[in-house]
Amino acid sequence: MPEYPDVENYASLLRSTVGGHRLLRISIRHPFLLRTVDPDASAFAGAGVTDVCTVAKRIALAFDGDLYAAIHLMIAGRLAWRDEDPVPDGETRKTVSPRASGRGKATLAEFRFDNGVLSLTEAGTTRRASLHLLRGRAALDKLHPGGADPFALTPAAFLEVLHRENRTLKRVLTDQRLLTGIGNAYSDEILHAARMSPFTRSASLDLEDAAALLAACTGTLTEWRNRLRDQWDGAWPKKVTAFRPEMAVHGKFGAPCPRCGTPIQRIRYAENECNYCPTCQTGGVIYKDRALSRLLKDEWPRTVAELEERSRG
Repeated sequence: MPEYPDVENYASLLRSTVGGHRLLRISIRHPFLLRTVDPDASAFAGAGVTDVCTVAKRIALAFDGDLYAAIHLMIAGRLAWRDEDPVPDGETRKTVSPRASGRGKATLAEFRFDNGVLSLTEAGTTRRASLHLLRGRAALDKLHPGGADPFALTPAAFLEVLHRENRTLKRVLTDQRLLTGIGNAYSDEILHAARMSPFTRSASLDLEDAAALLAACTGTLTEWRNRLRDQWDGAWPKKVTAFRPEMAVHGKFGAPCPRCGTPIQRIRYAENECNYCPTCQTGGVIYKDRALSRLLKDEWPRTVAELEERSRG
């Protein structure tokens, strides 16, 4: 799922690409995508883009007439752009089938502007991406899940968030009702940077801990926002993924920790996984992964020492 670094870079690209341009029409190819009834998509025809902003993990385009189009990419949604000259008045563009144009079934919607076309696609068959067409800033603000922006928090305010519910740090960081913009991938990176266990209970942290974790949050998110901006280099990305070779722990099961060399461990649950370094983060404890521990039973290593001993054997 695109998180703060991806969403912010998408918003920046949109500002530079469609800012000040007119939206000619919205073509919705899959009815499930649209989650609102009023205003109708036709109300946006001819409206100019006045701003592009983010609302938690949503990307919102603001238009003349106090209209907004809010896009949530969820796990597999992506945005793509293609330049296309506008059709002169009185003429019509030759129709090209989605398959012939290379868009196909993955395209959920197209936003045709006077300078090109923005496509919203989603890989796979599980449709989760969403589009809200709204009238008024108040309606847009209602989409916010309520979590705090890490960049707007002081350590004391962050500690209040951590103490609001006594949950694991992994859960707190990824709960959009508590904090916004952080998901599965960057929570792993943040906790590794802070040298904190994903399974530590949030209520056990003090102000010093909160300050360290907050610094890891803002530092990691800023680093990756800038890194992705440099990688994209002003061009629309061909691939947006939560698994990147430069990451320290996320998606790195079995790879050496870049800080200490211990093999990265993981716990898989539902559609997510938690990645961590047992030496840097959990005091040498290796937590059971349900699938692997059921398979290995008593052979599952409980500590880094056991893991190293078995690897030598």
